[in-house]
Amino acid sequence: MLRTYHLFDVTLLRKTPLSPSLCRFTFGGADVANMRTCAPDQRIKVYFPDASGKAPALSPDSWLADYQAMSPTDRPPRRTYTIRALRAAKREVDIDFVLHGTTGPASRWALAAAPGDGLQIVAPDRRYDGDPGGYEWRPPPRMDHLLLLADETALPAVAGILEGLARTPHPPATEAYLEVPLASDRLVLPTWSSLRIHWSVREGTPRTAGDFLIDAARNTELPGAMRSGAAAADLSDIDVDRTILWETQAAPEDGPFYVWVAGEAGAVNTIRQILLKERGLPRSATNLMGYWRRGRILE
Repeated sequence: MLRTYHLFDVTLLRKTPLSPSLCRFTFGGADVANMRTCAPDQRIKVYFPDASGKAPALSPDSWLADYQAMSPTDRPPRRTYTIRALRAAKREVDIDFVLHGTTGPASRWALAAAPGDGLQIVAPDRRYDGDPGGYEWRPPPRMDHLLLLADETALPAVAGILEGLARTPHPPATEAYLEVPLASDRLVLPTWSSLRIHWSVREGTPRTAGDFLIDAARNTELPGAMRSGAAAADLSDIDVDRTILWETQAAPEDGPFYVWVAGEAGAVNTIRQILLKERGLPRSATNLMGYWRRGRILE
């Protein structure tokens, strides 16, 4: 029986620096022909060498059971990433990494990696014809307005979102607020007449990750169609130190606008309160995702 997800053995083919904090890694492997992506924010799991340098060696036939059976100290480190681009016919997949020193297994591997190095990736299997999930970009069919709020960890997904919209006949009016560590991390992104990209840079400021996005959520002008006029009085609190903040809605059958937010979980939690409780945006068209949490390890 085919599984929704499959374990892929891949080899690093090339590294392409995008900015001081971002680098594109292109992986290849015969089995990548069977990899699948369903949306620009398609999530995958990447398994890295452990602290001793031992490479991950899970079995494609029993990877999940094997991983769960291991003691936490023996498991290969894993992190969640976004498929930036998949060229299944060429057996290549691109993943963009944020480089932030050697404190974690992913960035530590990325800084030292060279072509020929191997990893393992769990991603959707093309041979499974159902919906594998693992993505939240589900805009309504008719979308007049789009609001994007993202830090550097969500830039790969945002870039894919904007590229996809730019190819449509009538892209929506879009406000994209993007926060990065350095001025030179501002990437070249698609443009159209009703798209406005607002970059915020933490370099040289006392601001921490997400502060500029919180300001944007509070101060950005919302079109009348984006205001429900009713605050979410039943909005529960989320302890982002105990629970992953992942509040997503199934896309409405139709609707004039859509909101997609991803970044540091504490900041996203504050944005959640601002957009839903203070500004009264309807929850049905708002997806909020804590991609990472300051001081915590999220796999």
